[in-house]
Amino acid sequence: MSRNAKINTLLLALVAALAVLPLVLGLGDHKEEPFAGADAEAETAITEIQPDYEPWFSPLYEPPSGEIESALFALQAALGAGVLAYYFGVRRGRRQGEERAAAREESGASGAGADA
Repeated sequence: MSRNAKINTLLLALVAALAVLPLVLGLGDHKEEPFAGADAEAETAITEIQPDYEPWFSPLYEPPSGEIESALFALQAALGAGVLAYYFGVRRGRRQGEERAAAREESGASGAGADA
């Protein structure tokens, strides 16, 4: 197993542990919604500190349900991942194309020198 493969395996195990450990250890069991988003947590904290607080702005679009909000968030994450994957794919393809072009030039230069 190469060094890069070992590092990738270790990183994958760490990410899996970060996802599974909170569920296994029961973190958040004492809460009504154990894994609510940061926005909901902030709203709760602000309401506890200053109950008469009025927000400065209102949302442009308020989804009718939490499921739709989650779906829109997942769509946003998927689009972002697609853009990143496209960027890295194009970058790798360009690098491979440059390597192939350089290899052709070298083989063409060495082949032309052998004919002379």
